[in-house]
Amino acid sequence: MDDAIRHLIQSIHDSPPRAVFAAAGAGSQSLADLLGVPGASRTLLEALIPYAADSFDEFLGRTPEQYVSAETGRRMAGRALARAYHLRELETFPIVGLAATAAIVTDRPKKGEHRAHVATWSPGRLTAWTLHLEKGARDRAGEEGLVSRLLLDALGEACGVADRPTLPLGPGDGLEAASVDFAAAAGQLRREAIDWFGIAPDGDLLTEPPAAVLSGSFNPLHAGHIGLAETAAALLGAPVAFEVSAVNVDKPPLEPAVLLERLSQFAGRYAAVAGNAPTYVAKSRLYPGATFVVGFDTAARVIQPRYYGDSEMAMLEALRELRERGNRFLVAGREGADGAFRELYELAIPEGFGGLFAAIPAGLFRHDASSTEIRAALKEEASKE
Repeated sequence: MDDAIRHLIQSIHDSPPRAVFAAAGAGSQSLADLLGVPGASRTLLEALIPYAADSFDEFLGRTPEQYVSAETGRRMAGRALARAYHLRELETFPIVGLAATAAIVTDRPKKGEHRAHVATWSPGRLTAWTLHLEKGARDRAGEEGLVSRLLLDALGEACGVADRPTLPLGPGDGLEAASVDFAAAAGQLRREAIDWFGIAPDGDLLTEPPAAVLSGSFNPLHAGHIGLAETAAALLGAPVAFEVSAVNVDKPPLEPAVLLERLSQFAGRYAAVAGNAPTYVAKSRLYPGATFVVGFDTAARVIQPRYYGDSEMAMLEALRELRERGNRFLVAGREGADGAFRELYELAIPEGFGGLFAAIPAGLFRHDASSTEIRAALKEEASKE
């Protein structure tokens, strides 16, 4: 390792962000280099080399159309970020997902080009690079070395390291870069310059409202949320986007940094949106035609006049507005504070609005733990350490 690379890695170790690293096909030399400079425990939360197809699919949460593609590299970085969020739990240091998927020289000839897709995904930004390697210009060690150098450079940029050595690209190599600025979108939302924005699983910003929405604080996201979304998606035949409510009826608006952190939990695997609508009738204006996936307690509030200034007329007008926009509710049963499990059939739906509500049978989905209970358990566990 030359002095310039050692200095870059030391600067990375001395910076605040901590990363989850995932690489397949190439890039393992960068991991060895990071570990070879003292202070790696200040940078790496976890490192993964999902080489076998089953391991890769499990990490990604799906079987990709192509294992070596720009989309797969971005999704890998997103999954790494979501993993970093989980590993951090109640701590508050900055996090980043770092990933690479590559096809380089092997012991058998490759028909396709030699290439690597590298990405970093932090709560506020996704940056992705595609490296085209000149075929025949290097042996395997040489191609591995260049991909690893790109990974270190990418991590250095994500960590705010300005002094980075130039990549040793050859005349037949090519390097392309693109980025998505989530922080800018969150700032526009806070200023009410936009009403909502969304992030696709590959990190692109959504341009169309989702067909189905599961709203919540997701503090934290847990298995119940995921199970509910996946069950609803199977029933609807359409993916369900998670909405982190930037504005809530009973709470102050989320600061952009907090909002972006919450959205990080979905990176790489699920579509996630954020909007300025505190009520479902307001959400219908943002997401016309969408199905809202809710629990029993939320459905009960939707039809209670006390949530409309104690006005039954206002409640009925809101339901009419939802119906006119083509929205409806898919309702899962929920265990109440008294321990009783309640389902949609127990609600007195106002006459004429039964078609707005459909049930998710308890036999298909039931999960009783809440984010509040999980948060309390995490705090209790932290207090014991």
